[in-house]
Amino acid sequence: MKKIIIFASGSGSNAENLILKLSNDNFKINWHVFTNNPKAGVLKRCKNLNIKCNTFNKQTFSNTLIIHNEILKIKPDVIILAGFLLKIPANFIDLKFPIINIHPSLLPKYGGKGMYGENVHNAVIENNEKISGITVHLVNNNYDEGEIIFQKSINLGKYENATTLGVKIHNLEMKYFPEVITRFIS
Repeated sequence: MKKIIIFASGSGSNAENLILKLSNDNFKINWHVFTNNPKAGVLKRCKNLNIKCNTFNKQTFSNTLIIHNEILKIKPDVIILAGFLLKIPANFIDLKFPIINIHPSLLPKYGGKGMYGENVHNAVIENNEKISGITVHLVNNNYDEGEIIFQKSINLGKYENATTLGVKIHNLEMKYFPEVITRFIS
């Protein structure tokens, strides 16, 4: 049985998609979901999937010992960041469990602190980029600078805006993120 931890801060669409798609594969998965947002949509999605979602606050995460010990108890095969907005502490990375993140641009462009969601899409549009896409990468001690595992690009339309680009990027995430994670844990 595989053990997977997902950290999410928002709606949880990526977390739900991963759980649904990977649970139908040839291996059993023991899911553990954590969120730093007591109003996150991922809580409802987990409830609907009958998966416990642990909530913590920023202070608990900054202290790290509580969550650090939970990770050690679980001994995950992988930790997945699915729309998780807090920086991962160095002592989590030092645990040597692989941590994978998905980012809504073609890194190294448009990565770093504050570059998430619509912030990324707006920057891509403002810089008149012709392509954008997604990057799945390993997490290290610097925002969005870990080893790239997978990238998929799309062309931007002539009248692209942050909303339409966001939909295209979300569709890429829904299609490719489960495939990348499946390959990684197989």
